[in-house]
Amino acid sequence: MDGIVLLKEDHKTVEKLFKRFEKAGESAHAEKRKIADAVIEELTAHTWIEEKIFYPAAREAAPDTKDHVLESIEEHHVVLWMLSELKGLDPVDERFDAKMSVLMENVRHHVEEEEKEWFPDVRKAMGRNRLSELGEQMVAAKKKPPADPLAVPSAQQ
Repeated sequence: MDGIVLLKEDHKTVEKLFKRFEKAGESAHAEKRKIADAVIEELTAHTWIEEKIFYPAAREAAPDTKDHVLESIEEHHVVLWMLSELKGLDPVDERFDAKMSVLMENVRHHVEEEEKEWFPDVRKAMGRNRLSELGEQMVAAKKKPPADPLAVPSAQQ
């Protein structure tokens, strides 16, 4: 599988979870907890494979995208800390929905920048074979991501 296609599929999966969260009723606390847990799992694995495999390869292949990679890592830092806070937050807490809302805004902004501004340049610089190779590595790494969002490298920077 092409690495960029894999990342876009992850983006779609998370967006579907966000939409489910937004449609859940105000008092659907158990459902919101379940969705938030799925978001935490998905985004932790996603940021893990991006930082461990995709970003270093993209930076090497397309050095002009260095600033985008650095900005993405900072965006990951914020998102990962929010995920760790959500992980321990009771969905009944008045901050739960607000925290999820801010998380969704951040992730949607990040996804839009990646898909519209950055991925096309990376695709051009890497080519099909390299992206397929990266995709295979990312699929393998995604099978054993950390459970804790704070274990992703950018969370510690």
